[in-house]
Amino acid sequence: MVVAGTVHRLDGRPFTARGHRAGGTHRMVDGPLPFWPGTAIRNGTHWRHQMSAPTHTGRLAGKVAVVTGGAQGIGQGIVKRFVEEGARVLMTDIQVEKGQATARAIAAEAPDGAGVTFMRADILQPADIEAMVEHAVATYGRLDILVNNAYWNAGGTAVSIDLDDWNKAQAAMVTAPMLGAKYAVPHMVASGGGSVITISSVHGLLAAANGVAYETAKGALILLTKAMAVDFGPQNVRVNAICPGYISHDAQNREWQSDGFSRGLQEMNYPLRRWGSPVDIANGALYLASDEAQFVTGHALVIDGGMTVQLQDSHSGRVTEFVRGFTDGK
Repeated sequence: MVVAGTVHRLDGRPFTARGHRAGGTHRMVDGPLPFWPGTAIRNGTHWRHQMSAPTHTGRLAGKVAVVTGGAQGIGQGIVKRFVEEGARVLMTDIQVEKGQATARAIAAEAPDGAGVTFMRADILQPADIEAMVEHAVATYGRLDILVNNAYWNAGGTAVSIDLDDWNKAQAAMVTAPMLGAKYAVPHMVASGGGSVITISSVHGLLAAANGVAYETAKGALILLTKAMAVDFGPQNVRVNAICPGYISHDAQNREWQSDGFSRGLQEMNYPLRRWGSPVDIANGALYLASDEAQFVTGHALVIDGGMTVQLQDSHSGRVTEFVRGFTDGK
């Protein structure tokens, strides 16, 4: 069943130690923006980051977007940035109350000409995927941008994972983005072109233990992106992916609030000495959705604070450095 509700003048997950939204069986995104990234401020035993709100320049004015999994976390951050830049957005989620509340909150800050429609849609239901695209076109008259963000996951190895869980994970993280493009691209072509953005992961580039379904799906998303970029480029539809690193959200913040040592140790994975926040990913999505990226397609944009560029021996040295610093500070 699809339930729609409109708010005019606008638009995870429990913590695990695997990547930007790993572990568990959750379809939605990570969590509300915990802070603006930017200037590093020492707070106890780890770094916090803040910066002022981004400048709004109307980079998506007149454009219509669909964002799945928009109620919280990365999806919420993307919806917010798109709306700030003038887009009209259909955001979908299976969490109705949270989705409606997110839409209302963003609507309160929306510039003139921007808008949002919230719609309950389940990415595991192909009919819902088609319905969300048609609802966006019926509401706003066109479609320019699709962001495949929602997901579903189950942990396990090839030996331990349940086959139903494997199939469900691939359906959510590979088939659903393909179906989103299947239904969205014809409308984009009718509008003169468009942009499809899929949220993959650093786990689509490098593997971690006990996540065979997640690693496989996120890797497949990158090749799906490239294949669709080749297919739809002649019709002026660009297709790109984003590969986030660890993205901080409310559940993680609560987990680490009383354990500065553990969070600080985790942040040593990054040359920038911090996790990301949803706005870091949202800014990347904004670029890929905008006309500034009109010659960019088939690309997997890595936004991971440098996590994937360092050798393991470099990481070991950073851990040693951190432990010594933490101990000396006691």
